[in-house]
Amino acid sequence: MLLTNKQAFFALCMVGIVHAKPYPISFSIPTSKIVSKIPEKDKDFATLIPGDWSTYIFDDEGEYYKDYQRSYFAFTWKKGGWDCMRHYEILASGCIPYFVNLEQCPAGTMHLFPKELVLEAMNLPGVSHGKIDHSVFDVAKYKEIVEKLLQYTREKLVTESLAQYMLDQVGYNGTGKILVLFNYNPMPDYLQECIIIGLKTLYGDRIVDFPKRDYLYSNCASDVKKIYGKGFTYAKNLEDLPIDRENIVERIRQKEFDLVVFPRLHYDLLFHNIVVQNYPAEKIIYACGQDAHRCPYGGLRNLFLREYDAV
Repeated sequence: MLLTNKQAFFALCMVGIVHAKPYPISFSIPTSKIVSKIPEKDKDFATLIPGDWSTYIFDDEGEYYKDYQRSYFAFTWKKGGWDCMRHYEILASGCIPYFVNLEQCPAGTMHLFPKELVLEAMNLPGVSHGKIDHSVFDVAKYKEIVEKLLQYTREKLVTESLAQYMLDQVGYNGTGKILVLFNYNPMPDYLQECIIIGLKTLYGDRIVDFPKRDYLYSNCASDVKKIYGKGFTYAKNLEDLPIDRENIVERIRQKEFDLVVFPRLHYDLLFHNIVVQNYPAEKIIYACGQDAHRCPYGGLRNLFLREYDAV
């Protein structure tokens, strides 16, 4: 008798197919979103204030990014979880996150986020909550920090780096195809989208994504402003390369793929029973992008967990 998806998960955890601890993972940003140089600044703080819906005024992605680009700082802080796409959008814009209570973030959460540099900028003379005293503000030091943050973002916080990090952690150096299976929940998920954008950017048509999520592709004809977060940052990032998405179940049984990636836990996973029957645990990758929680699947091998210290 076949196990249900949830039964299969717990069975895998119970029989010892485990990693000693999940791998930490965070959101990332497409390289195309990163400014080439520090933009001119004419605002102390960006318009958007997390949780204040009166400041969520941007319907156009370009205008949204432009507001960050012209600002020295932008407010951000922990909401449902410490990690947030907004942090990376701010950094990519050549702006600095004014990250309230950042010093309280656990070491294992947002493990690659440049916490020390951000805190250094927040503590520059003249900087306070929501304004800058320009009579004492050290603009040269600010620009020095921004340059370091932009370089760090290009090297460590882009989607390609995220994808390669995952493959490196599981020891993958193959040349075959990788299957990425989205689940039954059609709503976008930031970690899921970061993973697929990174993998596709690195390996192109070697990545078989199923089912196809049209909003990820540059030729998407539908209005992406109607999807989660108005599609900002993640929508329409990928070239629509020819991909064979036919007969996926049979191809799993034939072990056509080097790896199988489930980029979003906590929902019923597509073909999961068939995958675990045909692939060893070390060839399966799971990612959990949920906000802070005690993940019931923390015992799974090759689990990448966004809110790491919640296990």
